[in-house]
Amino acid sequence: MNIIENLKMAIDSILSNKMRSFLTMLGIIIGISSVITIVSLGEGGRAAINSQFLALGTNNVSISIDATKAGLADYFTLEDVKQIKDKLSLVAYAGVVVSKPGLASTNKTVEVANIIAGDADYTYLNNLTLSYGRFYEDKDVEQSKNVAVISDSSARTLFGYEDCVGNKLKIGSTSASNTVTIIGVTKTTSLFASFRKQNVTVYVPVTYLQTLYTDKFNISSLGITAISEANTEAAGNQTINLLQNRHNNRGREVYSADNSFKMLSQINSILGIFTTFIGAVAGISLLVGGIGVMNIMLVSVTERTREIGLRKALGATTLTVLLQFLIEAIILSLIGGIIGMLFGILVATVAGSIVNVVPVISPIVAIGVIIFSCIIGVFFGLYPARKAAMMDPIDALRYE
Repeated sequence: MNIIENLKMAIDSILSNKMRSFLTMLGIIIGISSVITIVSLGEGGRAAINSQFLALGTNNVSISIDATKAGLADYFTLEDVKQIKDKLSLVAYAGVVVSKPGLASTNKTVEVANIIAGDADYTYLNNLTLSYGRFYEDKDVEQSKNVAVISDSSARTLFGYEDCVGNKLKIGSTSASNTVTIIGVTKTTSLFASFRKQNVTVYVPVTYLQTLYTDKFNISSLGITAISEANTEAAGNQTINLLQNRHNNRGREVYSADNSFKMLSQINSILGIFTTFIGAVAGISLLVGGIGVMNIMLVSVTERTREIGLRKALGATTLTVLLQFLIEAIILSLIGGIIGMLFGILVATVAGSIVNVVPVISPIVAIGVIIFSCIIGVFFGLYPARKAAMMDPIDALRYE
């Protein structure tokens, strides 16, 4: 009997027991769809994070302070930023960053706010894109002007529309009582903006924020952008060296530099491990599905014992009978794998639209699913097929 005839017999057997065949494939479908969903969303999330890091620039360096080793004299100042810009040729932009929790209010609403302060280079360091208006400039920082820039999502939350340049906004630590004028609105590009309701984001000059938070106002974060990616590490080292000289704390290791490219590599590594682990856990259901295939094939062999005996009595070889049942197990697993792959892509697409992540389905994964489904069929179908092939035709014909 050739392969084509075996295929026809296997398909006929599957179609003659549609519900049983579907329930047998269900474990494979669930397992494959779970793995496809998790892997595709994981790869999509990784791609989205990579694109955001690349948009920020791989030549960015964040300089931070170890609070356990630092004294008041070790914290950053605006004069540090000026010296970095003036003396370090490898640095294109430099600026301080301070973030404080607070409130933001209009005549209609009061919202929890994340008040972020910096100097004029903040927009370059963080690749902010303006939708309306302008960002604060050096003169705004020097004069401690009560001006603010907010995100477009914050504008919609506070005012109900985006173009709110010129509107007044009250901000503060525990009571929103200090009035600022909105001079710009930025585009919201956060990957995680869809996961939860975001706090209102307000950007103000660092000198103005200092007037709102007079108690324990220390600048512990400073960012720089190197003139090129190749000079990133050198620019970070030069910046730390200059800061150590200015604050006279050499040897205490108060400052540390984090390259955004290194951070991206670490994030990719963590995401890869996480995706692999979750995918492996989901893959356990494939084992259950494979056992289901084996179980139903053993039932099929038992039900068709007389048929097997008759075929062997008429001259069917052991290999022919083995292939007949093995091919049936492979087809069951293959159909389940294909359905599971399509269902997994559908679920990943729907879930991705909810969390604002575009799932990545590579052809290699699709081919791998097909191959793996066949392997499951072979592995779990071999024992029932061998049991059928090794039957004694006389005993099989006498089976009731």
